[in-house]
Amino acid sequence: MNEIRLIIDEKTSFAKGFSFGETGPYESLKGRVSFAVNPKGLHQKIVTDISNAAKNKRGLVEFSSEFILLKPTNLKRGNSRLFYDYGNRGNIRALQFFNDAVGSNRPSTIDHAGNGFLFRRGYSVLFAAWQGDILPGNDRLLLDLPTAINKNGEPLKSQIRTEFIVDTNGVDTLPISGFISTRGHETTSLNSEESQLTKRKNPSDQRQVINADEWQFARVEEGPGLDGQGSEKAIIPSRLHIYKSGGFEPGWIYELVYNGKDPLILGCGYLVIRDLISFLKYEETDSDGNLNPLQSYVQKAYCWGRSQTGRAIRDSLYLGFNEDTKGRKVFDGVMPHVSGAGKMWFNHRFAIATSPAGQQYETHDNPADRFPFAYSPCHDPITKKTDSILKNPKTDPLVIHTQTSTEYWQRRGSLVHTDLSGNDLQVPDNVRIYFWSSSQHYADPRSDTPNQGVCQYQQNLVRTSMLFRALLDLLDDWASFGILPPESEIPKLSNNSLISYNEWYKQFPKIPGATLPIGPNQLSQFDYGEHPEKGLLSNVPPKLIKENAYPIFVPAVDLDGNEIAGIQPPMVAAPLATYTGWNLRTNGFGEGYMFWFNGSTIPFPETKKDRVFQNDPRLSILERYKNSKNYEKAIKNAAELLVEKKFILKEDLNRICKQARHWDKKRSQVKLPK
Repeated sequence: MNEIRLIIDEKTSFAKGFSFGETGPYESLKGRVSFAVNPKGLHQKIVTDISNAAKNKRGLVEFSSEFILLKPTNLKRGNSRLFYDYGNRGNIRALQFFNDAVGSNRPSTIDHAGNGFLFRRGYSVLFAAWQGDILPGNDRLLLDLPTAINKNGEPLKSQIRTEFIVDTNGVDTLPISGFISTRGHETTSLNSEESQLTKRKNPSDQRQVINADEWQFARVEEGPGLDGQGSEKAIIPSRLHIYKSGGFEPGWIYELVYNGKDPLILGCGYLVIRDLISFLKYEETDSDGNLNPLQSYVQKAYCWGRSQTGRAIRDSLYLGFNEDTKGRKVFDGVMPHVSGAGKMWFNHRFAIATSPAGQQYETHDNPADRFPFAYSPCHDPITKKTDSILKNPKTDPLVIHTQTSTEYWQRRGSLVHTDLSGNDLQVPDNVRIYFWSSSQHYADPRSDTPNQGVCQYQQNLVRTSMLFRALLDLLDDWASFGILPPESEIPKLSNNSLISYNEWYKQFPKIPGATLPIGPNQLSQFDYGEHPEKGLLSNVPPKLIKENAYPIFVPAVDLDGNEIAGIQPPMVAAPLATYTGWNLRTNGFGEGYMFWFNGSTIPFPETKKDRVFQNDPRLSILERYKNSKNYEKAIKNAAELLVEKKFILKEDLNRICKQARHWDKKRSQVKLPK
């Protein structure tokens, strides 16, 4: 039988006792939850390498997670709902996106509460570490996991591959994981001749081998010189870093293949979420008799995750982790956001959970994007298999899946609702899919200043956080009272709002000087080895079986280049620019390929004279809106329409109209006359 123990180290008043509407004040509980699970148990034996973990005297595998629980001081004044934020790479995110709050991994102040939405609604909000390869820093929540070992007690070893791309000059040392915040797998040998480092300019280019004497397993340390004047550098051998003499060239794709050891059993992270939520939802005491801090008040449990953690939600559903060890449903409703069609490279030996799932230029052959992609049953003509994300009707939750334009361009988002022969799929009754048109993967609710970085265009900063709040209300009504949310809002092949790249290329306006993507991020089929279904990926790098194996479609656009289907945020319905889900790398940084998850803002001409002079086919801003009041009215009308459709709450109307008063200055760099 599995065991769980909850240790509360700190109990404090949240936001200095501020009273959140009818719910009243909140308190913050911080501590650690420890687990001991039977590796042979039906509900966890699917975890890769759990049988290879060290066991305690009772034959159980142990691990522990840090957690923070924000709960109403008086639970009876709460809404009896538990909201779990999957976070993202150890970082708390829900308060930023649902409450428009200042981001923090140790929320404690009124600024961290933002507009108070989740608290005014009465949710108990939980944050708990589930990703075990996160390193300490920035107050990230951490998970302690066992390492997989051979039956004879020796370390497990394997070839490992890591990809590196730097976007600045002067970088000569990189962590072996590829990410500064992530634990890598130690090399078994410091001799660089036993490994291989390559580089290539484009993903499809032949790899160029870098001589072993040009790099080493090492890190650079810098400090004061012996004479007290200036500073000195030292190159220190390290099993967790690589150093390249002369530095890594920006924009190039570097790939390291080496022999590593000591994989963490990352899949235990799914057990953390399952068993902790189940305990808080159903049990009165933990294994030591300590009281459940939510005291059996939880009637419904929901979770939300964005990007990596949206994929984690889909992956956990597919693997069956929404059923606890007693056969009960864990989450009643889930909200995966900007996951695209991906799952996770996670429940695998020697996985790097932090790694993005694969874009056009970066980590493009990551194993996270693998069949099945859709919530509906779908047939794969390549593998001859039929499968779906949801396949456990007794314990599958209600799903509200949301994605932006970026997911269609970079994350194969069309596969969430199309089959593999290029047809629309019927969305299951317990699923809603909402496309947020012409918005980008990451939209900071508090940022008004576009930046550009190594991209050709300024970022797309269309605001969308108001949609999160409305959709959570819809999910709660659905799960609690059976009130159906609006039907899915997605682009479709059947009405030509979802189209091929060639069709899109013909549609997109011929904006003077604009460079367009060469296409969306395609999905090829790879051979990862003999037993990928068991979490063992033995082909390093994977072998290409079929290029562009699955059909990828993108949303259709109007005469301005803005997308016509889905939920149009007010800034898109009353635009000041063409907003796209893609942005392109500039010269010297992989020019022409799409950059990570960035979208673009391509401003409209300011006046008719500018439009004619530039030969721009798009109407100018002053031809659309004679003055700022006219623009604000257009924003208000667009917001009111979404209130009618239940995609925006009435409380957000004033916020949106207030924000519109400076959007014209901040977002388009154009000041409308009063």
